[in-house]
Amino acid sequence: MAYEFTSLSTPLFRGVKALPSFHKIRPPKIGVENISNRPFVVDIVEAMIPKMPFGNTGHESSRILFGAAGLGSCDQEYANQICNFAFAQGVNHFDTAASYGDAEEKMAPFLSEHRSEIFLATKTGDRSYQGARESIRRSLERMKVDSFELIQLHNLTLRDEWELVHSEQGALKALVEARDEGLVKFIGVTGHGFDVARRHIESLGEFSYDSVLFPYNFAMLQNSNYRADVTELIELCGNRSVAIQAIKTVAKGNWPSQEIKSNSFSWYEPLSNQSDIDLAVSFAMSAGNLFVNSSSDYRIFPATIKAVSSYDSSRIFDGLEEWSARTGLEVLNF
Repeated sequence: MAYEFTSLSTPLFRGVKALPSFHKIRPPKIGVENISNRPFVVDIVEAMIPKMPFGNTGHESSRILFGAAGLGSCDQEYANQICNFAFAQGVNHFDTAASYGDAEEKMAPFLSEHRSEIFLATKTGDRSYQGARESIRRSLERMKVDSFELIQLHNLTLRDEWELVHSEQGALKALVEARDEGLVKFIGVTGHGFDVARRHIESLGEFSYDSVLFPYNFAMLQNSNYRADVTELIELCGNRSVAIQAIKTVAKGNWPSQEIKSNSFSWYEPLSNQSDIDLAVSFAMSAGNLFVNSSSDYRIFPATIKAVSSYDSSRIFDGLEEWSARTGLEVLNF
């Protein structure tokens, strides 16, 4: 079976609205198609998505994780279709957040049928003990589940927030209590920007986090300081069996204008050519035990699945600088 992800007229794009607010980032609004007029029709029923241990959790997760940020921008019918599509292709790890609009609620019908078959992760942006405690319970209620596998501190990069989180009245205390109560099993930390890898290293020095999440793409790694921090972080995570999740892997760059960004499906302009997506995904996966978190623009979801499924660990990356220049890759401003 072939799936077509192309325009607002297709069944998957009925009822789309503004993307949910993202931690400290103004969300764009969905309204027009900005990637390409060419439809993405990908026959991937025979695709075999590789799996590997998600850190020390004991779970064999698909190398591509379903990023649920886009669910907050669609109606329930679309959410049901895209979740079931992901699951049918072998994606068994779903990642959402309290701040993704009503994405958690949108996942509830899917979870009612497949809860025991997936690894469920969410995030809290609250920094205080009480705020995080309440956030976890609201997430449970919204998704109509008794527990989830992974709770993550959302975008923990600012120094003052980091210090609050790790204080006696900080959010981490609430996450540990939730783990002790059986509401969650594992605790992770996520972030954006050039400071995130260094901050994650500091976080792992403060607490035994089970997972980290950060941007990984060719353009960002051209920054020597970021590349050094990421290299150190990946080595540290490997030594401690900490799961590594990559975001913005298929990012091309910033939208050329705020107007275009406001009428887009994701916060950044993604790559739109299968061969480019293949190369970007392969570059990230070649870093080692790294999981690719999918873009909120679900039109490239099939292409990303295909790229992950066809990953060849023996691939030699020649001419990346030329590819970057030809494609117009740029560093994201968030």
